[in-house]
Amino acid sequence: GIKHYQWYMPFMPMAVEFFDLSGYDLVISDASAFAKGVITPTDALHICYCHTPTRYLWSDTHQYINELKYNKYFKKVISFVLNYIRMWDKLAADRVDKYIANSRAVERRIKKYYRRGSTVIYPPVEIGKFYISPEPEDYFLTGSRLVPYKRVDLVIEAFKKLDKKLKIFGDGVDLPRLKEIAAGCGNIEFLGRVDDNIRAELYSKCQAFIHPQEEDFGITAVEAMASGRPVIAYGKGGALETVVENFTGEFFNGQTADSLREAVENFDNKKYNPEAIRRHAEKFSAERFKSEIKNYIEEEYRKFKAC
Repeated sequence: GIKHYQWYMPFMPMAVEFFDLSGYDLVISDASAFAKGVITPTDALHICYCHTPTRYLWSDTHQYINELKYNKYFKKVISFVLNYIRMWDKLAADRVDKYIANSRAVERRIKKYYRRGSTVIYPPVEIGKFYISPEPEDYFLTGSRLVPYKRVDLVIEAFKKLDKKLKIFGDGVDLPRLKEIAAGCGNIEFLGRVDDNIRAELYSKCQAFIHPQEEDFGITAVEAMASGRPVIAYGKGGALETVVENFTGEFFNGQTADSLREAVENFDNKKYNPEAIRRHAEKFSAERFKSEIKNYIEEEYRKFKAC
């Protein structure tokens, strides 16, 4: 069941609406999909911490359908189902009283697709889990869930033409395809799923962390910066809010292997200050998040009860 969760999508709206929240006067949903659709009492305040309007229903619908390994007739059926879920998603979004966006990029999406305003509070990053190593090693690093939209394929294609080492951490449905792309490249190493300690060590010793996808926020980039390492990021989405060009990293503007390859070739590790990079990452700490979200909820609840 868990491996084929997509088949349950048509039933998820109904499932989330079955939650009985009649005994609550404050509901906080954490959503990139269905959780915001809970039905709350009229005298309850519903605040949604939104990571993005559901990508496969809105911004990435066509990409999502094109990547499915089904024939064109079955894809038409899926398009019809997604259209039904999209209509429910908009109705569900209208029921939320207040939105928190996890980045300005998400704030713009909420405005575009849901026609709602929101307040930006960046997600928490456990800065204390990461540390600076005295000397970086000679490899570049990337890692995430290995699914198509993370664009790890782009990184592999770039490094196939580079005489530089690349380490990739993570697991996911895209792993077999990625290994096929990297076949015969001795400079590319797949590490699989790694624990927190190994991940922290990988960050701290890399030349730079490569962030090839358009993310809502991009926690892995901040984790790398918490380790004092610069980030080479695709210049769209949340990375524009977390990476400071020529201070904590740099951008490549075309989401292509050639654009990334050029950025890696021109990368100069010596111009970066690890301590300054880490200080910047501390702006996204868990302590900051707890304070900001607590103050926001208390203020909005006070105003709600005063009405």
